[in-house]
Amino acid sequence: MAELQAPKGVPEYFGPRGAAFRAVREALSLPPQRAGYGYVELPVFEDTALYVRGVGESTDVVAKEMYTFEDRGGRSLSLRPEGTAGVMRLAIEHSLDRGQLPVKVWYAGPFFRAERPQQGRYRQLQQVGLEAIGSSDPLLDAEVIALADEGFRSLGLVQFTLQLTSLGCRECRPGYRELLQGFLARLDLDDATRERAAINPLRVLDDKRASVQQQLEGVPYMVDHLCADCSAHYDAVRDGLRRLGVQWTEAPALVRGLDYYTRTAFEFTHHLLGAQSGIGGGGRYDGLMSSLGGQDLPGIGWGLGTDRTLLACDAEGLAPGAGPGVDVFGVPMGDEARGRLLELGHALRGVGVRFDLAFGERGLKSAMKAADRSGAPLTLIVGDQEIAAGTAVLRDMASGAQEQVPWESVQPIVLQRLDSSEGTTT
Repeated sequence: MAELQAPKGVPEYFGPRGAAFRAVREALSLPPQRAGYGYVELPVFEDTALYVRGVGESTDVVAKEMYTFEDRGGRSLSLRPEGTAGVMRLAIEHSLDRGQLPVKVWYAGPFFRAERPQQGRYRQLQQVGLEAIGSSDPLLDAEVIALADEGFRSLGLVQFTLQLTSLGCRECRPGYRELLQGFLARLDLDDATRERAAINPLRVLDDKRASVQQQLEGVPYMVDHLCADCSAHYDAVRDGLRRLGVQWTEAPALVRGLDYYTRTAFEFTHHLLGAQSGIGGGGRYDGLMSSLGGQDLPGIGWGLGTDRTLLACDAEGLAPGAGPGVDVFGVPMGDEARGRLLELGHALRGVGVRFDLAFGERGLKSAMKAADRSGAPLTLIVGDQEIAAGTAVLRDMASGAQEQVPWESVQPIVLQRLDSSEGTTT
């Protein structure tokens, strides 16, 4: 029988890499939490029609990349390729759109796309997402973008660029669509690309093939044909970003990969990641909720790639989540000592100290090796001699210095030592 392995294109994280992945996910999710966004847990699969209607039938995501299957009842279901459509469905189904607005939520987890796996492009990709539903305020756009920027910078990342544009609205897009289709009709395009242009001509601007890009010189851009309202909205978004100290690059050719985007669109790209340079992006989707059967409410959101952000940290030599897994390691010599350290460890964890213990019948040498491997800055050693004396040996693992500490004073002394070295996790 062949050795079992993880599916192709599914990255796994464990050990120090797992700690780094978790640190990235927490860093990206903390700014939304501080801004009042509540957590939602979304289904991993949904009715296929949700993504066909919400994401767009002409997109590569729906046409080529979804994992779709039929359940025992004959229903067509798909693993979620993105999060926004699922949040819209949740908001409509549970009447969140009829409560206090805007609805502000964040989520995190795996998403699935049947792509050709390569570095930074996975079949199971991890994201942190944010959605704000029910307000068209351009300053909300600015805040949403700034929260993503804050998450990246909190990790120490600097080699990235925010690309920004406006994709117009239902008032000005039809005129631009006609103008763009007229331009594309004069190009030498294959049948599949012409069909794509007929459904959504903006998708042609996102075609990476050189044979297409060479013909797009002089193509009209939406940002140059905005209506007065969209132009004012875009100006206000940029003013908000200036107020928040967020820098951007104008990107008139930017086209997000999903059909629901309107007005503000943006993408964060990292300079050191090569072809798969996108580490996150999003935009406004003011007509999405109504297209799914809900109220005609505006919305804006983003998805930040946890996997790619971790790769960006690697590229810049950053080490998120580095450091010891525990603060204190217990080394017992004998059953009574093991029981006492078990109780002490439970008490220390209760006040925020990360504690681990050498379980099993280990000799001192083996237990101290385990303490050293744990990376804990402090080790507590207890044997029959310490029990008789009512003490414990507290060892500083960096210096090797040891001292006898009264048993009743172990917890406050440990807390004091960890506080002085900023080692306590609370």
